[in-house]
Amino acid sequence: MFIASISIGAIFAVVAVIAAIVVLFVIFSFFNTWLKAMLAGAPVSMVTLLAMRLRGVPYGQIVEARITAVKAGLDLTIEDLEKHYLAEGALLQTIQALIAANKARMNMTWEDATRIDLATKGTGKTVLEAVRTSINPKVIDCPAATSGKTSIDAVAKDGIQVKVKARVTVRTNLDKFVGGAQEETIIARVGEGIVTTIGSSETYKYVLENPDRISKVVLDRGLDSGTAYEILSIDIADVDVGENIGAKLQEAQAIANKNMAQAQAEIRRAAAVALEQEMKAKIQEMKAKVVEAEAQVPLALADSLKNGNMGFMDYYKMQNIQSDTRMRDSISGAKPNQNK
Repeated sequence: MFIASISIGAIFAVVAVIAAIVVLFVIFSFFNTWLKAMLAGAPVSMVTLLAMRLRGVPYGQIVEARITAVKAGLDLTIEDLEKHYLAEGALLQTIQALIAANKARMNMTWEDATRIDLATKGTGKTVLEAVRTSINPKVIDCPAATSGKTSIDAVAKDGIQVKVKARVTVRTNLDKFVGGAQEETIIARVGEGIVTTIGSSETYKYVLENPDRISKVVLDRGLDSGTAYEILSIDIADVDVGENIGAKLQEAQAIANKNMAQAQAEIRRAAAVALEQEMKAKIQEMKAKVVEAEAQVPLALADSLKNGNMGFMDYYKMQNIQSDTRMRDSISGAKPNQNK
């Protein structure tokens, strides 16, 4: 009995020693992080640090993010930060964006910041950039430099081409940043508005005299509807006169009309040539029939002489008449009939 009590006491002692060692190890492992958070006014319990360690979460990064938030006056819990990290969000960048928004007195919550951060993941844009653009508007060139175009080209009603370069000043609309159209849509809409405005002008001179009219008309169309930006202004940076598109079109139309007329004339000529060939063929056919008929004359004469329908004297008279006719034709210069 005494031995059993000793053994149980020894076991408890060993367990107590092991527990003490584990506690000391945990305290030693998390002490620096725990102490840093405590001194920064953002305390985190040892149990919470141990739980994050067991879940595979970088507790040091989470604590650093919370210290940054608390120092900036943001009341964010470890759970909030851990959730965003596990959602593969940019934790520190999201906190920096929220701090910038609060300093600028913008109505932005932690949920809004995390939503924008996760929505912009993989798009090349960040929540911090969205907040900065909302605070400090940026300028978008129209057309964009990446498009390869140097200007937006449009044609006035008088046929003169006008080349325009515009600069659009925008700021982020955080309420519509998630799901809203991006810069490409703004550039496309502004370009469309410029082309429409120039195209409705009676003459290019009016565009050159009143470039601000383009800005006013385009702004009044509400081009930022459904986009992630709010258009503050549209400034016409440069206006140049291009080619006379109307004259070129008229020239091209004249060439097309000429080619069409030539084609129709060629059709008529080919028809005339075909008709001429047909008439020649008919004449040759008629001549052949005449030759054939003339070839029957000697046979008819011979048959008449044979049957007694014609005498030899009549035949000689006919020969004399033909000889007299050929002589008269020769004297008059007429070409004698070779078949006679």
